[in-house]
Amino acid sequence: SVLRRSAVYTVSPMPPPPGTSASERTLLEEGRHATLSDSVTEEITGCFQQEPIKELKLYKIASELLQTERAYVTRLHLLDQVFCAKLTEEAGKGTFPVEVVKGIFSNVGSIYTFHSQFLLPDLETRMSQWDSTPRIGDILAQLAPFLRMYAEYVKNFDSAMDLLKQWMERSAQLNAIIQDIQSQEVCGNLTLQHHMLEPVQRVPRYEMLLKDYLKKLPEDDPDRSQAEKSLNIISMAATHSNTAIRKMENLKKLMEIYEMLGGEEDIVNPSNELIKEGQILKLAARNTSSMERYLFLFNNMLLYCVPKFSLVGQRFTVRTRVGVEGMKVLETSNDDYPHTFQVSGKERTLELQASSEQDKEDWIKVSVLLTSKESNLVIAPRWIRDNEVTMCMKCKEPFNPLTRRRHHCRACGYVVCYKCSDYKASLRYDGNKLNKVCKDCYFILTGRVDAEEPVSGKKRGILEIEAAQVSGNSFLCGFLQYSTDRTKPCQRVWCVIPQHDALVLYLYGAPQDVKAQCTIPLLGYQVEDVQRSVDHPPSSFRLRQSKSVHYFTADTEEVKLRWLRVICKAVIGEMPECQTPDVGDVGDLANGCHEGVPDGT
Repeated sequence: SVLRRSAVYTVSPMPPPPGTSASERTLLEEGRHATLSDSVTEEITGCFQQEPIKELKLYKIASELLQTERAYVTRLHLLDQVFCAKLTEEAGKGTFPVEVVKGIFSNVGSIYTFHSQFLLPDLETRMSQWDSTPRIGDILAQLAPFLRMYAEYVKNFDSAMDLLKQWMERSAQLNAIIQDIQSQEVCGNLTLQHHMLEPVQRVPRYEMLLKDYLKKLPEDDPDRSQAEKSLNIISMAATHSNTAIRKMENLKKLMEIYEMLGGEEDIVNPSNELIKEGQILKLAARNTSSMERYLFLFNNMLLYCVPKFSLVGQRFTVRTRVGVEGMKVLETSNDDYPHTFQVSGKERTLELQASSEQDKEDWIKVSVLLTSKESNLVIAPRWIRDNEVTMCMKCKEPFNPLTRRRHHCRACGYVVCYKCSDYKASLRYDGNKLNKVCKDCYFILTGRVDAEEPVSGKKRGILEIEAAQVSGNSFLCGFLQYSTDRTKPCQRVWCVIPQHDALVLYLYGAPQDVKAQCTIPLLGYQVEDVQRSVDHPPSSFRLRQSKSVHYFTADTEEVKLRWLRVICKAVIGEMPECQTPDVGDVGDLANGCHEGVPDGT
């Protein structure tokens, strides 16, 4: 027995396990560390020995549910009976509209009534009768359907936050009442906005506790069927809330596009979901000019638009609609215009130019995956090799063997971490079985919109350029040993001097990394040979500028000379020449100007 090993027992404020005496119950309810006598220890030990460990774990989960429910009802009381009540009372005096208070708190009153008068009392009663009725599945199965009322609260949450912010700035009296309540001890130094977030987070909490409860529940336990039934209902309620959020955000975005397009028909439709939008250049067919255009890619169509250069009202005119069904997207090559690709459909073929190589890749990838949804990825993708990346190709967090291991997206072949691969979608090439996919592929293949991030994405940092992207158009790229301190071991890094940024040296952990570890602006540096030693062979060199020193070692002296030819030009501001490698070097991932990064196959 665990208790027999020590007479010191850490107790919980929850109702104690069956079999404890009244005196021990008092100590347990106070939540202190109680030093028990040997006789009491033997009594509780005997009680615990009569119950399997799993039953104790079930009791602990049920106790946690009750404890968190008590705290949650306290917060709901604060929202409904304190904040909402006082603001409603003041609104009755005509200080600000009553509709504002209703808009802020939505149906929180109904939620408070349900939890305070039904769910919490039933849990209290059940825990007091745990000796005879050790189960919670039946209670949750009976009351869980009422959790669907959360959909309305969650759907209104964003607009409630906006309304609250707006009226706290507009009404001094409303702001004063809220500040006064927030200063009270009952608020725990937290803002009204913080307390309003709790109902949004509560249903997933039930789902998590119930899943844990089912894991500990024996297969033949009489409460299993009720617990599984309640989990299904609660999971549906959580999905219902999440769906409400997605629909609300999607319709809001569709309304914005509808206005930007001057009332274009069939835009505000619940079945329409925006996948990607952005500026693009259209290449003229009869001359070498390019024209500014704008694309809206939905789950069912591509809108090709002409800007109207208006700050208000209609900003674009739809020139062409291209249906996703049957649409093809291909990369093209143009000597005069980089970053080009072609979109062809039943309605029209478009020759387009992206703002950058990365922008082009993004458009091609999202379009191909979207159109592949119809054929559902008939061909399996090429997997990026594990040793070609040192960081997740989605979130850019570095891999490590313990907490962030490598996983492959079965849809695009990228190497991603467990968080970015925690999604599943059916893929046709694998018999429509559910496969692990990355976040981007999941939302594209399922036709859903990622509610956590803006569709247009965020501006990239200076280091957020994919190694494969710049290596394919570089003056020189390859592996070098690198260090900033001669006394410390060198690190093997993938180095690139890109053609679009010829005066900068990019250092990556591996050839397929999506973010550079650092960059070195070469202009003004001195290029020096390093004195030969055990630590620095004749293929070593260094870059020096003031107190900044970077040490490099190539695999051979020949490779070193190639790097020096390029760097010596860059440090004085001259355009380097592309260094073409020998055939053998390419096979070994050596330095040179490639059409693409070797994949090792």
